[in-house]
Amino acid sequence: MSHRDPPGIIAPHIPADAYRRAEATGAPVVIVVHTTEPAGRPLRHYLIPLAVAGASAIGIFATVAAFLALLDFAAHTAVQIAATTGPLSIGGISLKLARSKH
Repeated sequence: MSHRDPPGIIAPHIPADAYRRAEATGAPVVIVVHTTEPAGRPLRHYLIPLAVAGASAIGIFATVAAFLALLDFAAHTAVQIAATTGPLSIGGISLKLARSKH
């Protein structure tokens, strides 16, 4: 009879003669492998919501910054237009929109 290794990965504490006896008699070999569940949740479960929250916070900050820049630009434009037009008069009432710096 030729020597054959058992198929797959077998734990080192199973005696070879018990395997060969089971192989010769046709009895099934039952191998119990104890595994432990990882303690806690994987890091991926925490990182994905954190990344989504961080990206949304950056998006909100960028939107607010763009809105404030647009308001600043609009205010400067309104001041420049008011300074260059001079006084407005409607129905005999004259109104100067901006004071000159002179």
